[in-house]
Amino acid sequence: MDKLILTAAICGAEVTKEQNPNVPYTIQEVAREAESAYVAGASIIHLHVREDDGTPTQNRKRFKAAIDAIRRRCPDVIIQPSTGGAVGMTDLERLQPTEIGEPAIGLDHPEMATLDCGTCNFGGDEVFVNSDRTIETFGRIMIERKVKPEIEVFDKGMIDTAAKMARKGVILPPMHFDLVMGVQISATARDLAFMVHSLPPGATWSVAGIGRYQIPMAALAIVMGGHARVGFEDNLYIAKGILAVSNGELVNKVVRIAFELGRPLASPAEARKILNLPPLKI
Repeated sequence: MDKLILTAAICGAEVTKEQNPNVPYTIQEVAREAESAYVAGASIIHLHVREDDGTPTQNRKRFKAAIDAIRRRCPDVIIQPSTGGAVGMTDLERLQPTEIGEPAIGLDHPEMATLDCGTCNFGGDEVFVNSDRTIETFGRIMIERKVKPEIEVFDKGMIDTAAKMARKGVILPPMHFDLVMGVQISATARDLAFMVHSLPPGATWSVAGIGRYQIPMAALAIVMGGHARVGFEDNLYIAKGILAVSNGELVNKVVRIAFELGRPLASPAEARKILNLPPLKI
């Protein structure tokens, strides 16, 4: 069983300071939260960015500022920009973060970025649209830019779509999936096992449980040999009715569970080996 890769989704595009005042908006706040997660044991920072008033944006300059600020505090962490953006953004707007390089450490583009493999209902009238054409466009551009996609799936059909895109050559193996549980598919042990057993051979996977399912899903991933994502994007509470004070507090909770279950953590360098990423030049 590989060591455990922990991803911290530190801010998302939808959660607000009204829900939890510790949600980061500014570049300084984003860097602070990334560092809190990194110090606690996260080897990947899943990154959305916001304007100072909390408005979600995919602006490349804003992403560049956030990445530079994170890198100063977390020199070897894997930074994984989101191409999800927010509901209503265009494909090209969403893809802006994949253009950003870090020449000082030998990166022409981000090491990883997300690739959503299906359309999702987020509740009410919010529909997050990812047509087959969008998925193909994202996949081809990520191959051109040598960005490894983390394939975001919200139900089993999206795994099948990713497999179809791999057969078309627009997603390259070995694939890495993030199984988002508690939005379209229930966050249960049965359904997580179903999703895991549906993955293509050789794939690695992480699980993101939404809301109160975050920690139970992470615990299941620990014992099943997968990896886990925690953070404010998916959950604002450290316990029922108690707001988390930082992303680091959420990461640390899963670290304690992993320790008790005998699953060691992967460092960023070890995570790169597990995910078939080149070593960082620092």
